[in-house]
Amino acid sequence: MVTVAEELDKAVQGAFTRPIPKSAGAQMRYLVKQHGGRTKPVAELLGISQRTVERYMKNQIRRPRPELADRLAHEVRTRWQPQVRAKAKQAAATSQGLMIDTRARSGFTAAPGSTDDARIRHLTLALPPQHAARLFRAQETGAGEDQLRQIAAEALGEVYFRDNGRRAHGLEVELADIEHLEFEL
Repeated sequence: MVTVAEELDKAVQGAFTRPIPKSAGAQMRYLVKQHGGRTKPVAELLGISQRTVERYMKNQIRRPRPELADRLAHEVRTRWQPQVRAKAKQAAATSQGLMIDTRARSGFTAAPGSTDDARIRHLTLALPPQHAARLFRAQETGAGEDQLRQIAAEALGEVYFRDNGRRAHGLEVELADIEHLEFEL
């Protein structure tokens, strides 16, 4: 299932200036460095023993189990280039905005047969900076997927359905049955 939070993270990762470490040993060394050189917090984070972390760091183990490889890559990605990540979010929230490309059931309750009734739509729109700021702020404060989806739906409603306040005032837009969702900075 496509989630708004994951897609926002992917959009920000597109701003990275260097690729994340590829090998398990390099990824493990990076995580240990991020935790002040201590292996115990990394072991607890990944659900493995402290000795296993040390063995990965020394390249004594090279290929992690698939589920550990996924957790390891995820933890590295969430911590990689924090200043670049913050700068990209700031630019999107203040000046550049955010592109959204989605294929989902969107619309609002309308008369049957109306063109505005909820249906599967493929929309690619530029969201103004205030909507990007609202999405990133909600994500940082730990908003749930339903709340992020509602914020994205309100942004689509403002930009697409209400045309920035020029028509269809007071419509409540809903975003459901998401088949595809992608953000780009």
